[in-house]
Parts: sequence; C-alpha cells; structure tokens
Amino acid sequence: MTNAIDKIKNNDNRKYDYSKFPESERVEYDSVINLIEPNSNVVDLGCGNGTLLKRIISEKKANGKGVEISPSGVETCKNKGLDVIKSAIDAELPFEENQFDYSICNVTIQMVTYPEMLLKEMKRISKYQIISFPNFAFYKNRIDLFFKGRMPNPLLFGYTWYNTGHIHQLSIRDFYRLLNDVGGIKILRLDYPDVKNSLKNLLMKKFQNLFVPLPVFLLEKN
Repeated sequence: MTNAIDKIKNNDNRKYDYSKFPESERVEYDSVINLIEPNSNVVDLGCGNGTLLKRIISEKKANGKGVEISPSGVETCKNKGLDVIKSAIDAELPFEENQFDYSICNVTIQMVTYPEMLLKEMKRISKYQIISFPNFAFYKNRIDLFFKGRMPNPLLFGYTWYNTGHIHQLSIRDFYRLLNDVGGIKILRLDYPDVKNSLKNLLMKKFQNLFVPLPVFLLEKN
C-alpha cells in the first residue's frame, strides 16, 4: 500500500485519474475477497483501476462486472478485459433487482454525494453487500485533531483536506446510523485487514470505533 500512496501523493484525488496507477494493491483487498463465495455474481461499484475486481474474478471464479465514473478508470479496466460501464454509483443503477449475489463498494462510500442512495441501490441489486471505508473516528485521527487543531491526515492516504475526494467522512457509528436510516439490512460480519499484533487485535475487537482504521462490512438485505 505504501507504493500506491507514493504514486498518488501529488495527484488530485477529486479527478479520479487512474492513468498514473493502472495497478494497485490495498491492505483490505484480501478481507473483501475472503467474504465472497466462489462462482458468485459480483458487481464492484466504484471499481477504480479494476485491480480488486480482477482478483475477485480470478481467485473466486466469479462472474464480475464493474461501475466506474472516471473515464481513465473505465479505460484501464477495459484494457484488462473487464466488463465495466461508466456511471455514477450513487444514482439509479442500470441493473435488475437481485441481479447479483454481491455488490461491493470498497473505500468509496465517503467519496459520493448520496451515500444513502448508494446503499439503497446496493440493497436492491444484490443479496449481500460489502462496504469498506476509512473510519474517521480512528484514534490517530482523534489525536491529530486534538493536538494540531486541523483536519486529520492519517486516513487521507497521502492527500490533504483540499485535494481529497473524501466529502462525507464517517465513523463506524455513523455507518450504523446510516444502516438504520436506510433499513432492511443486517450486519453479518465486521472484518478488517489482518493485524499480527495480538494486543492490537484485542483492542480492535473490543473498541471497534476507536481502533479499527478500515472496517470491512458484510451485509445482507432482510
């Protein structure tokens, strides 16, 4: 993940330009992939350069589609042979009800204008939903804000407050509230990237909103 941050540090995250990094690996990819059953129908919403989607198709033998708003992202995905369409993901999606087993929104819900519409559409088109996001209530953010009195930087992945696409920062508790407001969805599992330190793992299990930097939720519509 460090290499990816180095590559995008001087990039403007609001432009969603994937031409400079057509390949990327993120720490949460394994967590997302592990939540998917083999041979499933999957749609990756906000699929970026398609790295995650390609891994899902390869490792899970899945039938995968993608949706991406960035022209450079769509082009990069198509160059990889992926079935990706250009569209906003926080609007009515061009898919039928229950068309997919899983809909995925990986580290993107905080970047859309209408997160509640995105969640409603994910619920409509799939039985299961996988959503991950940077937890704004993570303790490093709290410390940064308290002592420096500025917009916290730890989970902006190398960007700053003025050139990041993060327009709706949220915490795990905020996400619970969103689920309650949208309704008809239950949490099956909360996962997070592997941490080898046993003390950190214990703290993350006991105090999720404080110590989990990047939660990965598996949801199911009722």
